[in-house]
Amino acid sequence: MSTTHTSSPALVRAAGICLAAHAALSVFSAVAFATFLSGPPPAWLQEPANQQALRIGWTFGPATTVVLGALAGLLHAAGKLGARRALLIFVLGFSISLASELSGTATGYPFGPYAYSGLLGWKVAGLVPFNIPTSWFFMLYCSLAICGRILRVADDGWSKARWAAVAGLVLTAWDVSMDPAMVRTAHWLWHLAPEAQQTTLQRVFVSDLFYGMPLSNWLGWLLTGTVVARVMLAVVPPSAWARLVAPSRFPLALYAVNGVLPLTICARYGMWWAVILGFVAMALPLALALRAPSTLGAPRSALTLPDDGASAERRAPSVVGIPS
Repeated sequence: MSTTHTSSPALVRAAGICLAAHAALSVFSAVAFATFLSGPPPAWLQEPANQQALRIGWTFGPATTVVLGALAGLLHAAGKLGARRALLIFVLGFSISLASELSGTATGYPFGPYAYSGLLGWKVAGLVPFNIPTSWFFMLYCSLAICGRILRVADDGWSKARWAAVAGLVLTAWDVSMDPAMVRTAHWLWHLAPEAQQTTLQRVFVSDLFYGMPLSNWLGWLLTGTVVARVMLAVVPPSAWARLVAPSRFPLALYAVNGVLPLTICARYGMWWAVILGFVAMALPLALALRAPSTLGAPRSALTLPDDGASAERRAPSVVGIPS
């Protein structure tokens, strides 16, 4: 059985409004961290009214920015895939990534020993800010949309596994600059033991590898991102991502916007390897995706969402092919 869905322009427009607000806050935050928040506070910031505004900004700004990004992704998904499937991939993505983050903050697995500060808002179980799992969802939504532009389209199990792995890599590319930036601005903290107290295995996986971050963090990102992406693909198979979501450049814009703040912070504090590698890591999948025409041969009206069962391999004629 198949489900027919017609794209909802109203929901897509609402997603665009959320994206614009998300981008505006991201750019403002980048400018703030690069200027008046990066050193001794300027005189004008000492005025009572500005101090109050600063307190409000620190309290609500980061969480609001992330929530707007999640709303943008969720509304766009609802407009393209239908509300039921959009809500389902959101709930699954949120739940699995939250479970991984709770395990990480409580036990150190799979990311390594870390903890969140209070800058990102209310914490689930006192450990994980509520909006962190929402960022996993919308960035994986973007990552799967990118896969819809650069990977061969088929709904068999092997293709879904390949898509999930690539989506996990595209997601992890974001963390190359984000983790150093967020650690530098005390959004979260790593608790790494001194190397003298570590075993050989610990020195490889949970020692300071990249601006205070251990290798285990990227491995945890890749693992969690791949698992979440695979579950999302069980609900919305590759053919649906390629036909319904990938033709839009909205996910590409949302993905790119989320590189602005961390790259700016890394540049401000002279973390140039994070800037260079982070920019290249995010620019590469974006460049490959942008090579594909915006239409991708998608149907113009009612679109059919196939069930999760395996289907005959199909390939969008204008998608850039990457060999298996």
